[in-house]
Amino acid sequence: MSTEAQREGIALPRETLGLIGHADAEQALLDAYRSGRMPHAWMLGGPRGIGKATLAYRMARFILAHPDPHAQEVAAATSLAVAEDHPVVRRVAAQAHGDLFVLERTENDKGVMRQAIAVEDVRRAVNFFGTTAGEGGWRIAIVDAVDELNSSSANALLKVLEEPPERSLLLLVSHAAGRALPTLRSRCRRLTLRGLEADDLAAAVATVTARMADEPDILEAAQGAEGSVARALALLEGRALALRQRVQDHLARLPAVDQADLHGLGDALAGSDAAPLGIFVDTVNDWLSAELGRRADIASRMRLATAWERMNAAARDVEAYNLERKPFVFSVFGLLAEAARG
Repeated sequence: MSTEAQREGIALPRETLGLIGHADAEQALLDAYRSGRMPHAWMLGGPRGIGKATLAYRMARFILAHPDPHAQEVAAATSLAVAEDHPVVRRVAAQAHGDLFVLERTENDKGVMRQAIAVEDVRRAVNFFGTTAGEGGWRIAIVDAVDELNSSSANALLKVLEEPPERSLLLLVSHAAGRALPTLRSRCRRLTLRGLEADDLAAAVATVTARMADEPDILEAAQGAEGSVARALALLEGRALALRQRVQDHLARLPAVDQADLHGLGDALAGSDAAPLGIFVDTVNDWLSAELGRRADIASRMRLATAWERMNAAARDVEAYNLERKPFVFSVFGLLAEAARG
């Protein structure tokens, strides 16, 4: 299953045919393929939720549909688009193409999502590349995302990167390429995608939700999503926009902290749903980033950087171990108040 929870009525990357806002990155992949000197591994980097996995699936579909890079239709192509009625499109969407392997986090035997991509799944990918392509073309694997490899699974993947078979391709999605093992990065061609502009973001959200880009809530979500389709979609859900505004109101009052109202904010984040926690963390990170840009003195910037590091480390623990969120909220605003007093 996808590493991002599937939302009702919203297409997953393997089902999404359109790509908005990344024409240069798409052209780089297309040019490399038809040159006949296609690198065997690409690391598609950039912020979470901007379309990296969508681009990876788009590239995979194109190659599976056109396995000869010197074919006339490849030379004439202006994008990686594949016709909606092409059999490859249906099979990739149904996870039924024998020459495409998707490596992502899976559930353990208790039905709980693992915190990292399992090493046994990586070994299955290694075995996949050791077989002959079922349809005489390419064998392609998408790793979504390389950030979710632990040291054991990353080292297992190196076997393919070090000894790539002919007509094989790995597309590694990375939300923070700098944290990937240097041995992985050094064996991949790097392609960095940037966050979408608000207009492109609204168009992308409209595409995956089958709505109109000029609807007020879509425009509002696009303005507050920092270039990320995933964040814009999260903001569209339920009371997400109101929650974001509530966090921003608290941030605007810093270094003053309304202890009574923080109880209500903590209650709004209660439960196991990842979306409210993600909105809280993203909104605080946006504030910290803006403050770092405004502060000139080193001591003040150091306090903000320390708050950022401690808050994000605590957020990972809250999510990983399903800890209570209200104490986390109070702790974060304690850190922020101290940092803001400088």
